[in-house]
Amino acid sequence: MKTAVFRYTLLSLTLLASACSIDKVPYNGLPESAILNDVQGLRAATDGNYTFIKDEAYTRNLYIMNEYPGDNVTLSGTTTDPLFLSYTYRHTSDQGNTVAIYRKGYQIIVGCNKVIGVIKEDASAATDQLLGENLFLRAMVHFDLVRLFGRPYTQSPESNLGIIIKTDTQPDDNGKRATVKDVYAFIVTDLLRAAKLMTEEKSSNYASAAVANALLSRVYLYMNDNANAIKYADLVIASGHYTLATPGQVPNFYATDNEENPEVIFAIKHTLKDDRTWNSIGSMYYTSPGGVGWGEVYASQAYQDLVNKFPNDKRRTFLVRKLTAAGVQEKRNGIDKVYITKFSNQGGLPTLSSPIVLRLSEMYLNRAEAYAKTGETAKAIADVNLIRQRAGLTGAELYTTTDLKGLPTVLDVVLQERRLELAFEGHRPYDLFRNNLSLVRNYPGYHNTTNGQQTVPATDKQVVNLIPETEIVLNKNLVQNPL
Repeated sequence: MKTAVFRYTLLSLTLLASACSIDKVPYNGLPESAILNDVQGLRAATDGNYTFIKDEAYTRNLYIMNEYPGDNVTLSGTTTDPLFLSYTYRHTSDQGNTVAIYRKGYQIIVGCNKVIGVIKEDASAATDQLLGENLFLRAMVHFDLVRLFGRPYTQSPESNLGIIIKTDTQPDDNGKRATVKDVYAFIVTDLLRAAKLMTEEKSSNYASAAVANALLSRVYLYMNDNANAIKYADLVIASGHYTLATPGQVPNFYATDNEENPEVIFAIKHTLKDDRTWNSIGSMYYTSPGGVGWGEVYASQAYQDLVNKFPNDKRRTFLVRKLTAAGVQEKRNGIDKVYITKFSNQGGLPTLSSPIVLRLSEMYLNRAEAYAKTGETAKAIADVNLIRQRAGLTGAELYTTTDLKGLPTVLDVVLQERRLELAFEGHRPYDLFRNNLSLVRNYPGYHNTTNGQQTVPATDKQVVNLIPETEIVLNKNLVQNPL
């Protein structure tokens, strides 16, 4: 029986090699046997896997499906794009974005498995590096998919179903969904092995030991393993490879090429030829003065109120009000047009960006959350204040253990700072649900057209996506999430 999840033109290494370099000259196509035979071919195949990740079916859907279910954005109208289903928590089993990311995700995994399967560990530093990079990519994609299709780890991970763990290269599969606990254990094993194998210093376009450690910090935080979340954040921070942006650098942070940005740990590199124009992530958030971009998803009123509490906060620069020629606020369906520019203006192009997956700010915030949960409140506050200082805040704008500025606990302080700093980057719904907190939307938007309010408990069945029905039909062993 065929399984649709793997019914793509299988990662023929000829295809991979044709997209060899992330941003350089394509590698001539070769038979798979030749490509997998030497370091040059394995490098080409690995670069092909990076290329698959930046495919629109993966990256655009990933950032939409991670961010739109949150409370930092507001959708200003109905749309036939399946992003509407992600935003409104009306998931269906034939949802276009879930089908696309599910299939593309497993295509990437199989591509990684092709390379992993032919490299003998410890044969050379060069092949160990390539093995590590593919292990990292495989782990990252499993993590992306289990967050989308499996319930939060803090909710009975030993019994809730996650995703199929894929370690072979077969195009057909009747695999069963592993538990959330087992998927996370697999991810951790891959990342630990990857970090050990990778010894080369790489740009933020590529995986490295520090990149694997950074993702480990995030994964452990999601698992509520606070000691390890701190340990791996510490490793990244102490590595000295990365530095926080200064307040003066913050406004141009996302328009700067990721290789030139010393805070970026890992990004999905896009160059001019990769510009998705109207189909880019940034297109939904922004319409340029020249009229490029849909500009239909805006900063929520709740997020605006939060970031505008402190006029000196440089993160306010990522929000741009759309005004008429007379200086009046423009609206769409009664909702203020407040554009978001975190995915715009790389190289001066309104729809070009290299989405940042991991950065140093997150490591401090991961550590702060773990500190807060383990009672080390002074350390948590110190890490939060580093991020606030990065944003240009000083003096009374910072927290102390005796001045939480009206928030009830230090954990609330950390989660609010995560919301401010990591907004629109795909963290907010996970931050809430893994901490068993409800999503509360009490602002105008098409999440609820009656009164502009919506509350989604962490236990709601719709906080995870449905497995694509095409996969259920073709794989008798694949179990659907509760409808």
